[in-house]
Amino acid sequence: KLTSLALQPVITPKLVQGHVSLKCTYSRPSSKPPLQYVVVWSRLSTPGRKEQIQRDTTLQLFSYIEMNGVNLRLGDTVFCTVTAFMRDAPEQQSLPEESKGFYAGIKLLPESLQIAEDGKEHVLTVLSTVPIACPEHDDSCKITLQLSTEDLGKNSQSPGPPNIALSACQVDLLQAPCSESSCAAAALTVTAVTDFAQDGNRISRIRAEPVGQTDLLWRAYRPKDVKVAVRDLPTGNCYSFTDPHIITFDGWRYDNYKIGTFLLCRSVSRAFEVHVRQWDCGSHRSATACNCGVAAR
Repeated sequence: KLTSLALQPVITPKLVQGHVSLKCTYSRPSSKPPLQYVVVWSRLSTPGRKEQIQRDTTLQLFSYIEMNGVNLRLGDTVFCTVTAFMRDAPEQQSLPEESKGFYAGIKLLPESLQIAEDGKEHVLTVLSTVPIACPEHDDSCKITLQLSTEDLGKNSQSPGPPNIALSACQVDLLQAPCSESSCAAAALTVTAVTDFAQDGNRISRIRAEPVGQTDLLWRAYRPKDVKVAVRDLPTGNCYSFTDPHIITFDGWRYDNYKIGTFLLCRSVSRAFEVHVRQWDCGSHRSATACNCGVAAR
């Protein structure tokens, strides 16, 4: 056998004549006799198990495979394994060297989120690891993804109303040069819905689906869902009722019989306040005011 040659195969995504393809490149050892290479392409079929999809014998330092949506689909993790052998002595061959797995498809990052009902926005990045091709007779080089959310309830058992809100219902992945494992990217924000209900910690998921696609490669593809765990936070309550009895957020009780417009509460951290208008609703014997109008921002 030839000694270890440090071929170091690497997979990169390419557009070849308008078709999404993957390219396996490897380095030729210096000061060696003429070599030939066998490149075996495989995909992860089940965890820990690979199936071979293409085998090339070549003199070149690269090999291509097309993502046709049949034997190689979006969502696959792909490997290329390279073995070198001497052209004039084929029985002398190197040890096979395998590339790192290349995930071909759309990633939603982070893959899972833990957020709370505190109004904070969390950035969700949508990126494609493969280039976006332009359809024939069409200048729009983009993939449009429809986004939706689903509440799975506590421990994914009892679905309820939406528990998370997205800043956009659709995102466009526009064609861009591939760099650092991203060929197109978009961002949006995820926020937990402040629902004023003590409904416990709940699980939701975000789903993305390509829409309006004629290309078989994208039409049958759905990226992996993002799991979102939402931590329930207790809601503060305050009251003003009848001839106004007032109970504050922290439980203080008092009465306000005056007539006029009053500031009931104002947040120190966000644009939120409540005004109340009180009017005379008493008699000659007792002065009493009643709530007759409210304005909230």
